Amino acid sequence: MAEHPGAGRAPAGAPGSPRLTRQLDERLTRLGVTGRFARDCLLAAGVTVATFVLLTTFLRFVAPVDGLSVDPARARLLVAAACGQAMVLCLRRVRPRLCLGLVVGLQVVITAVVPSEATVRGVAPLVAAYTVGTLFPARTALLLAGAAAVAEASGVIAVTAGMAPDILVTALGHLASGALSYLGATFVGSYVATHRRYLELVRVRADEAVRAHREKVRAAIGAERSRMARELHDVAAHHLSGMVVQAAAVERLIDRDPAAAKAGVAWIRGQGKETLDNLRLVVGVLRGRSVTRGGADTAGHEEGNTPVPGLAMLDDLVRTARDLGTSVEFVGEGARREVPPIADVALYRMVQECLSNARQHAPGAPVRVGLRFLPREVTLEVSNAPAARGPQPAGRASSGVGLVGMRERAQLIGARFAAGPTPAGGWSVTVTLPTGRDDAPAGSTTATPRGDDPA
Repeated sequence: MAEHPGAGRAPAGAPGSPRLTRQLDERLTRLGVTGRFARDCLLAAGVTVATFVLLTTFLRFVAPVDGLSVDPARARLLVAAACGQAMVLCLRRVRPRLCLGLVVGLQVVITAVVPSEATVRGVAPLVAAYTVGTLFPARTALLLAGAAAVAEASGVIAVTAGMAPDILVTALGHLASGALSYLGATFVGSYVATHRRYLELVRVRADEAVRAHREKVRAAIGAERSRMARELHDVAAHHLSGMVVQAAAVERLIDRDPAAAKAGVAWIRGQGKETLDNLRLVVGVLRGRSVTRGGADTAGHEEGNTPVPGLAMLDDLVRTARDLGTSVEFVGEGARREVPPIADVALYRMVQECLSNARQHAPGAPVRVGLRFLPREVTLEVSNAPAARGPQPAGRASSGVGLVGMRERAQLIGARFAAGPTPAGGWSVTVTLPTGRDDAPAGSTTATPRGDDPA
């Protein structure tokens, strides 16, 4: 399959090009000289003018001083061939092979016109060979340059066969000169093209690294926002739903039993304060600060004494659910031990979410919370019986956020999560957290049921 000239090469104005090339490209663009052919024509015109001036100066002033005489007809032919060779450079990138062939042919004419004691080689052969090196793969470019050197040497020998005193020395001299010119310029062009490709590759990889970093940052921000959304959902679903239930009860008692209504209002006030404290914890994280279990802000300020929720506060959580009229049984098994802080908070939030779901979707149904500390794992199970107060109202459809949030929390702490209906028609959620340690004393897995308080 033929290879397209310039495949894989960085354009002259690309970010991987040298600074001087980019500046020249910008200036030519401002002047309206765009496109390869137009710019190569401009280059050919400049080289043609320079060749005409230098060659005319050489033939008129330098050659007579050195005793080199060229008759006017040969001189005009020499100038015409050299200028024509320079003008051919307008094809150097649109037709690089044709350009190189024409340059070689005109170089044969120049060599045949110049006296044997002189050698004239312009800039055009070097530019043409350099362009071939930049546009073609290294192997193809070197083959073309070698063929150009052999073709030039063969042409010169054929033209000057009868005039050269030693044909072998002349052939070797022209072959060496052509090989040095064409192969050297081609090698330089190939090196420059390789360097440009390397710079372009570095730029592309740097852009990819920046994009990957931005994607990671966006993913981290999204994960943090999801976590904050789950925290806010847990706080709102648990506390605010309880406050709504209690407010409805206070509304019924305000005329019949003012004392009970006052107690209900006090409870609502306490729940509101607890809700604000929990929201403050979440907002503190959003502001880049965290609150320790002792209440100290990591930024060096005291933000109150609100403890971070965990398994140690399950008793308070169960008591709050009972105050809302939910029958909750809390059963603990095994000797309690510390679990990782993130797992401690996650398990607490799961119990909180389960109690809120039971109160919302199965009103009046008894709930059982079981926490078992086994030798190598901690198991949390929350189950409720079928709803005792009829079906869920039409406006209270489940959004599914709570169940998704619990599953994500379980994945975050490396726990196994299972949720689904029970054979009795209720609902059950089970979370098993591997601890990888065997620090429970033998015979310590005695059940300690905690039923409903008499109150």
